[in-house]
Amino acid sequence: VDPVDPVDITELTDEIKAMAARHRIAIVAIAGPPGSGKSTFAAALAKRIGPSCCTIPMDGFHLDNTTLIARGLLSVKGAPETFDREGFDQLIDGLNDGSAQLFPTLERGLGSVLEDGGSVPAGVSLLLFEGNYLLFDEPGWADIAQKWDASIWLEVPEDVLTQRLVRRWLDQGMSEADATERAQM
Repeated sequence: VDPVDPVDITELTDEIKAMAARHRIAIVAIAGPPGSGKSTFAAALAKRIGPSCCTIPMDGFHLDNTTLIARGLLSVKGAPETFDREGFDQLIDGLNDGSAQLFPTLERGLGSVLEDGGSVPAGVSLLLFEGNYLLFDEPGWADIAQKWDASIWLEVPEDVLTQRLVRRWLDQGMSEADATERAQM
């Protein structure tokens, strides 16, 4: 995993803190393609911001494999249509208005979702959402993109993305050929 540039993250942290001070709950999206480092970047940013910040990964909204098989979507797992977009949308609203505190998380090694895997601690005023489709300009997803107070897009060269994704799939037990093929989908 590549380190985050300390100069860029310090400036960004200051900007986000200033923006968050103007809101009861500020909501920031961190988006980018698979392997772009969204989780790593969000964790580094949250650490710098401190306990007033909570990170919510979109990965907890993967549909389970049984549902994907029934819909004929298992082969494209990770595509926009393989996420519970409506549930994700409801969570954003619930966290924003205080009616929700728990959120699902993905246990990547097991490939399963933990329904109440994460929770927003009391006193949090900044929510960092991270995921692939947070800024997706397609019906339904574009409505979600309107909910962010600020957004960050991570731009990473294609060869770096491929290398990271191959490593991810190798670490999960795929053969080199299968990992390379999947990373290039």
